[in-house]
Amino acid sequence: MKAEKFFRCRMLSVPLAALAVLLLFSPAAYAMHIMEGFLPAKWCLFWSLAALPFFCAGFFSIRRTVGRHPEVKMLLGLAGAFAFVLSALKIPSVTGSCSHPTGVGLGAILFGPAAMSVIGCIVLLFQALLLAHGGISTLGANTFSMAVVGPLAAWAVYRLCLKLRAPLWLGVFLASALGDLLTYVTTSFQLAAAFPDQAGGVALSFAKFMGVFAVTQVPLAISEGLLTVLIFNYLQAYSRDQLLDLAVLPKGNFSARGVRS
Repeated sequence: MKAEKFFRCRMLSVPLAALAVLLLFSPAAYAMHIMEGFLPAKWCLFWSLAALPFFCAGFFSIRRTVGRHPEVKMLLGLAGAFAFVLSALKIPSVTGSCSHPTGVGLGAILFGPAAMSVIGCIVLLFQALLLAHGGISTLGANTFSMAVVGPLAAWAVYRLCLKLRAPLWLGVFLASALGDLLTYVTTSFQLAAAFPDQAGGVALSFAKFMGVFAVTQVPLAISEGLLTVLIFNYLQAYSRDQLLDLAVLPKGNFSARGVRS
């Protein structure tokens, strides 16, 4: 049993170590997420209040899940670490923000969107305090886009794919990629609402932000989807019982590649 657990940790450490290398050698950027002091105070307050109910629901969701399945604490930590490392990769995109993977799709698939609102908020807080990515005043706005909308989209897409009996790898890929993209749609709207175009208003500003983000975010979303599939396959192979307990895997016999046998 000890040897099996050690092997699981070693297998999972391979992709996470690769992510850590990417993090250390990623290019510098002006800011991560929406940077400190960039949004007007009224919008900081608005998005903080909008994210608060999801954060509260997530707190109770995590407590309920851990109470029922104490053995999933390691998976919970993995989901947080995955989101932290991926969302710390930074590519300059537009003044006041950056493009980056989000990493929230995996946690949303495993624990649901409510739990990821808490995990994502903690990830963003640590990045703001330790890496100067994002900010405290903009924590609510960043939490709403990356830790509320992104996980909701990812969870909905994954559950829809399960209902349609699509291959698991396809559901994981689409959930992660679309969760990433919806995060940036939300961020674009947040920036557009705070800084409407003088001629075309919020709509034109939104189109401009979306156009700039799309250049880097579309390939990043595809890459995140592929990487999440890789991690999910590791979990299927070495933590299958826990995935079944969490109702992540559908009923029936599925292979590690997500094909019904």
